[in-house]
Amino acid sequence: MFQSFENRSDPSQGPARLKALRAEMAREKAAAFLVPRADAHQGEYCALRDERLAWLTGFTGSAGFAAITAHAAGVFIDGRYRTQVKQQVALDHFTPVPWPETQLKNWLAEALPEGGTIGYDAWLHVAQEIETLESALSDKGIVLHALPNLVDRIWPDQPAPPLGPIAAYPEALAGESHASKRARLAEELRAAGHGAAVLTLPDSIAWLLNIRGADIPHNPVPHAFAILYDTGQVSLFVDAAKADDTLRAHLGEEVKLRPPSALVPTLHSLRGKVRVDRKTAPIRIAQELSESAAELAWGDDPCILAKARKTTAEIKGTQEAHLRDGAAMAAFLAWFDAQPPGTLTETQVVTRLEEARRATNALLDISFETIAGTGPHGAIMHYRVTEETDAVLQDGQLLVLDSGGQYIDGTTDITRTLPVGTVGEEERQAFTRVLQGMIAISRLRFPKGLAGRDLDAIARYPLWLAGQDFGHGTGHGVGVYLCVHEGPQRLARSSEIPLEQGMILSNEPGYYREGAFGIRIENLIVVQEAGPLEGADDREMLDFMTLTYVPIDRRLIAAPMLSQPERDWLNRYHAACRENLAPRLDAPARAWLEAATAPI
Repeated sequence: MFQSFENRSDPSQGPARLKALRAEMAREKAAAFLVPRADAHQGEYCALRDERLAWLTGFTGSAGFAAITAHAAGVFIDGRYRTQVKQQVALDHFTPVPWPETQLKNWLAEALPEGGTIGYDAWLHVAQEIETLESALSDKGIVLHALPNLVDRIWPDQPAPPLGPIAAYPEALAGESHASKRARLAEELRAAGHGAAVLTLPDSIAWLLNIRGADIPHNPVPHAFAILYDTGQVSLFVDAAKADDTLRAHLGEEVKLRPPSALVPTLHSLRGKVRVDRKTAPIRIAQELSESAAELAWGDDPCILAKARKTTAEIKGTQEAHLRDGAAMAAFLAWFDAQPPGTLTETQVVTRLEEARRATNALLDISFETIAGTGPHGAIMHYRVTEETDAVLQDGQLLVLDSGGQYIDGTTDITRTLPVGTVGEEERQAFTRVLQGMIAISRLRFPKGLAGRDLDAIARYPLWLAGQDFGHGTGHGVGVYLCVHEGPQRLARSSEIPLEQGMILSNEPGYYREGAFGIRIENLIVVQEAGPLEGADDREMLDFMTLTYVPIDRRLIAAPMLSQPERDWLNRYHAACRENLAPRLDAPARAWLEAATAPI
């Protein structure tokens, strides 16, 4: 299986490791040390070597950081992990800190009233983060100082850097050659007066060069750095063991492979204006460029928006991937519905779902570790079942099932909330409010130029009317056989990036009651030009095309709560599920599909 169920968190190890880290801090005369969940490439998902936060604290969430002083150890987590963190860290040594409600700069100012030096690894923090802290703390006598990573010093069996092979990605699926991409972005650099751009994000490099890697579990990207020059040429800094002759032939003469050790000397050799992304590049890049004859020019990674605007070929490919994945989901759901309450465990659900995807003979990996949380576990937004936590699905519970697959032509991400036996009216009403929010986004038309922050509240409105909400964004960007979480587009109150045609997003409102149940419904959608509408004015409008086709469980819907337009949308959606999935299913699954998609 791609997923395993071993327990990767051991809170009992945290106190001794914290003590060892504080000893190293004392040697370096550091009053504090920052431990982010990050690697030098600032990706959301890390290789085992870079899981420093989990190793030190026990917290295994996909986002967070720790700030350690001589007397305090704060583990900063957002709304997705408020429940999880309390189960994974030694609470008598580590203190969960709600973030962003509590800002790191304020916490540090209070923890270090007499001033002092804060140590950090310059490869693991972006320039924007460090500059913000320096600006906020300088008047309190607190300074930041780059240090070798102190966690690495005390981690005796730290894994080696990954050496996953790199392969070419078919141009027919990418929709554009890497030569064309390089030339297009090089023209943008010339127009901005920039002689080069340093690329640090693995998915940017993978997209630009039409390659895929195997250094990060479930995310087909390589660990690499690159420099794109205004000529369209690229220097790719990557371990030679990852590249074979086929890859070298794909890259061609204008892409020069260099060892990772050559990155810093090459930075020192640059001249002219060199673009670095303040939001994504490690500050160490800027520090090295400051020692060169080059002029640092802050600017966005030139690949980010270009990658987000999917080509026609990418959209066509991901539509096929979603139909293939939807049929696997439907086959799984038909099996699931035949199992009586009390006979399945969470790990059995995960295993059977992966088997259904493997049966397509096209699954290359799962796109993230499946979330299968029943009852109270469903309220843990990013719950990961282990052998120790595996629970039996009991009558009356809700099961939150969030999963996805990596296929050569697309990346999927779908959540369905399923009833185990007969559930209560309170749960059905909450489910219906979540469904209303998901439908509202699915039906939305909006003026061109609006960002995710402008739309996020629309998904929450039905919940807000009932005094309820959820502690995560409504949606994130998604790649095409790349990362399941892809920026910069999001449906979230913090997102200022205008939505554009071709951007793929998730649409996943939810509701979570700690200790009781969770609910989430998720489809993937893609931004497109809205069709004509009688009586409309001449402004440019966008809407969303649905990519995910899997029935939404009708047994959980309190139908009287739905308006007629909401009923109409749901019935049309279920009719499309029948049309798209039935030809891909065997007879028993087709019979299940027919019943599951009957009109309301």
